Amino acid sequence: MPSLRSRALSAALIAAGRRRRFASAEAVRARVAESARRPASHLPPRSLGRVADISRTFVGAWPVYDVSPLGAEPAAHVLYVHGGGYIHELVRPHWALIRTLVTRARARVVVPAYILAPRGTADRTVPVAADLLSGLIASGGSAGTVLIGDSAGAGLALAAAQRLRDRTGDQPSRIVLISPWLDVTMSHPDQAAIEADDPLLARPGLLEAGRLYAGTLAADDPRVSPLHGGFAGLAPMTVFTGTRDVLSTDSRELLLRARADGAEVEFHEEAGLPHGYPLLPLPEGRAARERIVELIRSTAAL
Repeated sequence: MPSLRSRALSAALIAAGRRRRFASAEAVRARVAESARRPASHLPPRSLGRVADISRTFVGAWPVYDVSPLGAEPAAHVLYVHGGGYIHELVRPHWALIRTLVTRARARVVVPAYILAPRGTADRTVPVAADLLSGLIASGGSAGTVLIGDSAGAGLALAAAQRLRDRTGDQPSRIVLISPWLDVTMSHPDQAAIEADDPLLARPGLLEAGRLYAGTLAADDPRVSPLHGGFAGLAPMTVFTGTRDVLSTDSRELLLRARADGAEVEFHEEAGLPHGYPLLPLPEGRAARERIVELIRSTAAL
């Protein structure tokens, strides 16, 4: 059973109408238009500077933040790719997770504020993410490298890992996918029933956001929807999902397809939990974050 706090939060999300952001294609297009007029900030909160060294560089047009333990050598390296349906910037829950990775796992965390759709499409975005991952692996030395993504960021992260595998065979020490969005076609037959109980997401808006991100590519192109790519030769994966998430079907399909390809998958599915629960202030979210910290620490010990 989900915790009382989790049930209360889901009820509050429904009451607040959070699903409206993805309720229709029109809602997504309106959000994209508003973002073009008034771009949202992706800056880290000032409080993060009290516990971490923060710098920013640019990779092409991408601002890339480098967040490291304050006054200490990092024990591991993380590339963190944020979610938001490919149309939203980094927000406070993302930065809260990054803070946990820096302070609890003593990780250096590289955080790209990638170009959002429709300007940032998969054909342009995936190669840059793969280059960032390649560079982090090359510079990591004896410390491990962990690739982490949530929601749409998990889709971009997995596509980048697949591209890097195909290009050089290199892989990070581990891939962590949090409530991953891996198939923008939204075509799984179980999604309609799950959607009715999802307090955050709805298929019409996700379909439109996926269409914008796909650009000129087909929605089932592996660069757009890495669920349709191969899993052989990828790093060991850890996946977190909840049953009140319309995208949980992507996680279940990944488990089946990856294991069929001989890939290693550690799978966590929490009953009654919503999309992105490891980023939320919930007991189950705290437990998930602790597991992620353990995984990063284990790579540092290799």
